[in-house]
Amino acid sequence: MLVSADTVRDVDDPLADVLDLARVRGALMASVRAGHPWGLELPQSPGASFHAVTSGLLWLRVEDRPPVQLSAGDVLLLPTGIAHELASTADGPTIPFDRALKRERIGANGELLFDGGGATARILCAAYDYDRDIAHPLLALLPDVLHLPADPVAGAKVAAILALLAGEVGEHRPGARTGVARLIDLLLIQVVRWWIATGDDGRASWLRALRDPMLATVLAALHERPAEPWTVERLAATAHVSRATLARRFAEEVGEPPLAYLTRWRMDLAARRLRDGDEPVETIARSVGYTSEYAFNRAFSRHRGEPPGRFRRRVSVA
Repeated sequence: MLVSADTVRDVDDPLADVLDLARVRGALMASVRAGHPWGLELPQSPGASFHAVTSGLLWLRVEDRPPVQLSAGDVLLLPTGIAHELASTADGPTIPFDRALKRERIGANGELLFDGGGATARILCAAYDYDRDIAHPLLALLPDVLHLPADPVAGAKVAAILALLAGEVGEHRPGARTGVARLIDLLLIQVVRWWIATGDDGRASWLRALRDPMLATVLAALHERPAEPWTVERLAATAHVSRATLARRFAEEVGEPPLAYLTRWRMDLAARRLRDGDEPVETIARSVGYTSEYAFNRAFSRHRGEPPGRFRRRVSVA
């Protein structure tokens, strides 16, 4: 018996909602085998950069920051695609990594080779992109460098995913490209979960709020039932707290009031339906909680900078 993704989906999962809505997807960019001495200079990229160390040691270097040593099992996410360097030493020379270098160094098995003759490191390099027409902020809410160190206990899931990923990349079996992409997506989820549980850069966001059980309950309710006529009082009752407590903690942790968050989420959902289908605007308006098409048009224009009809024409042409 086949079970659909909708059947097994956890409805109380704002992170999954945002990943699905923004269509965040990863793709393997390179499998690198590099022997000391070596160094690569990677430029700023429009999406997120990702590196997983499957063996050996190397260094991450970012301008104006101390170098960071990476070892086997470490995962590195650079959510904003910040320019950085990977090298076998903390201060050795690097060469720019571009398409010409990639063509020059790629081996028969698809691996990029940088053979300096010394100790070897293997790295899987990937990139994440998302739907910029729809995107609910996620990657932009994370620090620009996230280093998830290998951990034999807490990192058991990450280690298992890395082992599967290394096998898929190395064996080139049927379906490997799709398998690699799915595993890279899983690694992103693990890194974000780790940051939710352990990290805090002091910035308020809905992502940070997921570590608070009360706020997570409220966010889940808003995501699960966005069309409901929510009030702060009703949301507070859902979380079994007072209205004042909810309003204060939500604003502190998320960075905006509950109903402002709800409006933004509704507009993101509406934007996807406008782009992906041909439903009347009135139908979409009702699906996200507006009984008046006029009120919906005003809200959408305020949040998106253009009315729904113009948005639909623009993204349909794109």
